[in-house]
Amino acid sequence: MMITPLEKWIANRINVAGRLDLKRLYEYQLERFCETLANVKKNSRFYKRHLAEVVPSDIRDMGDIARLPLTTPDDIASDPEGLMCVSPREVGRIVTLGTSGTTGRPKRVFFTKEDQELTMDFFHHGMMTMTDAHDIVMICMPGGTEGSVGDLLQRGLARFGCKSIVYGPIKDYSHALDMIVNEKITCIVGIPAQILYIARMSENSTCRVTLKSVLLSADYVPASAASVIKNAWGAILYEHYGMTEMGLGGGVACDAGEGYHLREADLLFEVINPVSGLQVRAGEYGEVVFSTLTRQGMPLIRYRTGDRGRFLTERCPCGSSLQRLDRITGRLAAPVTLADGNRFSITQLDDALYKEPSIVTYAAELQTVNGRDCLRIIVKPASGPADLESLVQRIKMELPSLFKEERLLLHVEEGDVDYFTTGTLKRKIIDSRL
Repeated sequence: MMITPLEKWIANRINVAGRLDLKRLYEYQLERFCETLANVKKNSRFYKRHLAEVVPSDIRDMGDIARLPLTTPDDIASDPEGLMCVSPREVGRIVTLGTSGTTGRPKRVFFTKEDQELTMDFFHHGMMTMTDAHDIVMICMPGGTEGSVGDLLQRGLARFGCKSIVYGPIKDYSHALDMIVNEKITCIVGIPAQILYIARMSENSTCRVTLKSVLLSADYVPASAASVIKNAWGAILYEHYGMTEMGLGGGVACDAGEGYHLREADLLFEVINPVSGLQVRAGEYGEVVFSTLTRQGMPLIRYRTGDRGRFLTERCPCGSSLQRLDRITGRLAAPVTLADGNRFSITQLDDALYKEPSIVTYAAELQTVNGRDCLRIIVKPASGPADLESLVQRIKMELPSLFKEERLLLHVEEGDVDYFTTGTLKRKIIDSRL
């Protein structure tokens, strides 16, 4: 098993010769954090106000960082320009994201050319975990514009001689499968729902497809989906954790597949108690929070991701001394509470519905119908009409506690669902009850 390439990369980034020195990494992160703190207090309209009482020189350890105010998605949505630390002419790319926050406004995230270079550098070394110069990578992510995730990934791969094709989000699955075969693809990068469906298609295809590796990104990976993809192609499955606010890249699994090694030269991660804002002990679950250490355009201090996670305490089987973030499997705010007190989340529906090979993906909404809770599910079938009656029975069988005594109504219909967006999708059950 190969040690994660991120270890050597991070050691080089912090000017350590040979094996990574964790003490030096800690010192580096603290130094960069204090520099970022001074920068935002000087140049960001938002942070001048938000951190008015904070003195950068008072930050002497990670415990001091944990006492600083948190930054939220609503803060970005309310005044994105207020978080900028450069002039508009220095911005190389602007990414606009929808938000489910209280402002109702989209988030706009700004990057300089230097910020995008750091992302390419991460993609370069992170992709060396699963590919080399002999591979051909099919990138099923947006890549039509300069600075998009697919564009940056392709440019990062080219730095070590790896050929890639930016295919984009999959619209025609038969065409995508033909591309895999005809172009002799050895690695695919894409979102779980789309890769799951194409894996199922290939199992029923007359063309034998064998892949070396698959990287799933931009959404959580249901266990049922992971097993289908592995079995279909005999590939090693890797997962990436990131979001636009992180600069698209946050961490990636190694060959061991047990959590993410993090982009620690550019980002400082914490896991906090979501109520108190204080850091929890390693191994305990909480909310994942990060601060940027090298960002120029829009640095962020203690940004709340809303993701539920924890740091793993054991040394990675790959031999790396880097800390690992456990697989992200859900959102803290994702579960909805029914009138009878039962709670459930999108991950439970994933486990039930992604076992069904006849659908590609789905959307879920909780409504009020005749004074009762009703779960409305829209499914996108693989081909032909969906067997809605069978789907209803499967959901009720997989989640019996929700539907006992018919306290929760269930309505399943067919429709077009497209979950793709830039960054982490953060799907959830939409609660539209009155």
